[in-house]
Amino acid sequence: MKARVTVMLKDGVLDPQGEAVRHALGALGFSGVTGVRQGKVIELDLAPGTERDEVERMCEALLANTVIERYEIEMG
Repeated sequence: MKARVTVMLKDGVLDPQGEAVRHALGALGFSGVTGVRQGKVIELDLAPGTERDEVERMCEALLANTVIERYEIEMG
């Protein structure tokens, strides 16, 4: 089984990497981009029977800094 964890900065947290991407896109002529938020995707190969709550514990312990980041889990 696989799990996909998407980690993004929480709303209101400054995203300098996202701002750099937005600026670079503007410099390349893509003027319609008004904001960019950059995050990360982590794919986990899980042993059969691994429950969602265990993946949540992984996120809380290591995969996301829950003070400034939020995460979403897709199991499948």
